[in-house]
Amino acid sequence: MKVAVVGGGSTYTPELVGGFAARPGVVDDLVLHDIDAERLDVVGGLAKRMLDIVTTTTALPEALEGADAVLIQLRVGGQLARLRDETIPGKHRLIGQETTGPGGFAKAMRTVPVVLDIAEAARKYARPDAWIVDFTNPVGIVTRALLDEGHRAMGLCNVAIGVQRRIAQHYGVAPEQVELGHAGLNHLTWVRSVLVDGAERLPELLGQPDVVGGFGVPVDLMQLLHAIPSYYLRYFYCTDEVIEEQKHGQPRAEQVLAIEQELLEMYRDPSLTEKPALLDKRGGAYYSEAAAALVASLATGDNARHYVNVRNNGPIADLPDDAVVEVPALVDRAGAHPVAVPPLSPEMMALVQAVTQYEILTIAAARSGDEDVAARALLANPLVRQWAPVRDLLGDLL
Repeated sequence: MKVAVVGGGSTYTPELVGGFAARPGVVDDLVLHDIDAERLDVVGGLAKRMLDIVTTTTALPEALEGADAVLIQLRVGGQLARLRDETIPGKHRLIGQETTGPGGFAKAMRTVPVVLDIAEAARKYARPDAWIVDFTNPVGIVTRALLDEGHRAMGLCNVAIGVQRRIAQHYGVAPEQVELGHAGLNHLTWVRSVLVDGAERLPELLGQPDVVGGFGVPVDLMQLLHAIPSYYLRYFYCTDEVIEEQKHGQPRAEQVLAIEQELLEMYRDPSLTEKPALLDKRGGAYYSEAAAALVASLATGDNARHYVNVRNNGPIADLPDDAVVEVPALVDRAGAHPVAVPPLSPEMMALVQAVTQYEILTIAAARSGDEDVAARALLANPLVRQWAPVRDLLGDLL
């Protein structure tokens, strides 16, 4: 199997390469592509020392030629663009975050057109049955844009696997022994069931604040919802608190910029042959395992369970079939087959429905460049809503 990684100069990449190294025989040609030749040389150098099937190129057609799977993990504008996404909204007394709220909107506006161009190139150069696996944020919006254009695509996020691994560690079991009732939209999900060797453990977990307290949402709120929300839901449930924290805290982008510079210096060391421990502080924990395992299922048809972003087509009741949802699915060579999930409770569904409509408007704005549609998208975003800041906010973001 040939896998092309678009955005191969990312400091994430050694983790991804490690995931494939742990699954010998699944991939025999791993091509890293990036438009930054210098950065690709540094990251690719370590990747080649880790796994001898790795090659690098700055030519997109060469990377995509004959690929069976295309992994997209890019950041349009780099960390400096992320820094703007995280700081501009604060000037308007709004949350600054790279994948949700107005910052996530700005990132989608930059990213959707670029990813659609890459997907068109994949349609031309990759195999006709090639899969596009998107790890580029905002994953739900980008995946929906790809599917709207008829591409064979699914989205991947590391939130669910992170929760799964933490719970597995708590119980001292292998991760595959833990099944999550994980459902919603990307970065807007709730875990409403935790099966450990088939036994339901969620009520027990919710009664242990020392265990679930690290998920970023107040424990009493989890107990009220009878669910473990994605930590991104903190931006919705604790909005004022987060805005106050952001007034006095350091933007995450600045922290990541410093970590990335240190990582790149490490990667330049010719004696380094494995990912350094510092990479765990970069974010994206377990991405390598999630991505490599998903590609393995697409290659071998092992029908393993994954948590992916796909068309709804039924799993979440009261949501349009063309919405892109994040749910458990069994994956084989034909793709992802979502498993049924119980209906979302009204307070969850209200938020999911609102964000789904925001996503529709954001994709329309990203594709058309229409500022009125963009303004309507911000109005539809639950983290903006009010008209007063929209025009000035939109002007600053653009």
